[in-house]
Amino acid sequence: MSDKFYPIPIEKLAAWMLRDLHQDQLFGIHRSLWFQPNPHQPFRMRRYGQLLETPIGVAAGPHTQLAQNIITAWLTGARYMELKTVQTLDAIEVTKPCIDMSDEGYNCEWSQELQLQQSFDEYLNGWIIIHWLRHHLGWDHDTESGLIFNMSVGYDLAGIQNPNVQTFLDKMVSCPVQLSEKLNRLKGILPGLGDIQIPQRMTDNITLSTMHGCPPDEIERIGKYLIHERKLHTTIKLNPTLLGPDQLRDLLHNQLGFNTIHVPDLAFEHDLKYDGALDLIRSLQIAAGQAGVEFGIKLTNTLEVENLKGNLPDNEPMVYMSGRALHPISVLVAEKLQSDFDGQLDISFSAGADAFNLAEILECNIRPVTVCSDLLKPGGYARLHQY
Repeated sequence: MSDKFYPIPIEKLAAWMLRDLHQDQLFGIHRSLWFQPNPHQPFRMRRYGQLLETPIGVAAGPHTQLAQNIITAWLTGARYMELKTVQTLDAIEVTKPCIDMSDEGYNCEWSQELQLQQSFDEYLNGWIIIHWLRHHLGWDHDTESGLIFNMSVGYDLAGIQNPNVQTFLDKMVSCPVQLSEKLNRLKGILPGLGDIQIPQRMTDNITLSTMHGCPPDEIERIGKYLIHERKLHTTIKLNPTLLGPDQLRDLLHNQLGFNTIHVPDLAFEHDLKYDGALDLIRSLQIAAGQAGVEFGIKLTNTLEVENLKGNLPDNEPMVYMSGRALHPISVLVAEKLQSDFDGQLDISFSAGADAFNLAEILECNIRPVTVCSDLLKPGGYARLHQY
């Protein structure tokens, strides 16, 4: 089996989809596992002035790169789509295997495995097909689409300002030419496609993903660029190391019993400190208010740990932990930050969320909640049916 991603032309994707629909399934997900929205569901919410039919989504990860993955996530109930992080270096070689989800998660992959133009094409393909499916399945009760595409970009300002990333950002917020070209290719394939209006803007919001160890002033510069220059609703993803070494290690080892996870001193030394995070948040809140956009934080990034389990390649000294071991750490970071901001901080969450803790996360007024590690386990996207 190949370890490379190969995009499928939208015509072939549509033909595959039509064959599946005749069998009451789509991409291996049976109709009984599809989420069917209706206007009276009490968990609906609004974000960035837009309707979200559910407060659940998929976190930026390997499962939000290809159009069929994004479509399947939507079909099973995800509505906040955090698209895979892109960066200017779009021809990198990713160490394989790069993901271990045998229990808590570990990975040594970082940004997209596609080139930027391919990533844009996949996101636009997913955007078109989802809008067609809403109409075809009779789920278009609302005039709004009920979903949000949230793009994710990294990892420094110089890279973001490079022409290839600039072109990507431009097209994500306005792509009339590319949309028209794809719709023309789908004529005669998807019935009723000409009866629906598909927005030319895929997104007006973004999440900044920075490298572990990114200086706070660099994070602030990027945030202000996205807010002031790009006029995007902006979210900054923060690291679990904000909890500090003593509290984090005590929680991980003494209270939770994850004694085989070793977080090196370096992970805390080169990451943003808690007081610096408070200053950063306040500064970007002011900037967002001036620009007339919304600002929030995402909790949390993965946790940098030593590669000790032996399931990932030995040439990677550090790997990045996610899943159930990360969950209580990130919850405590959220509690600490909300306490300092009198409960008024806009927090979205993606750290070990699953069907068993989702309700408690939402009760804390933390939303949307997005998922990665749980969906990379057996069952895949069908696990969302439990949520």
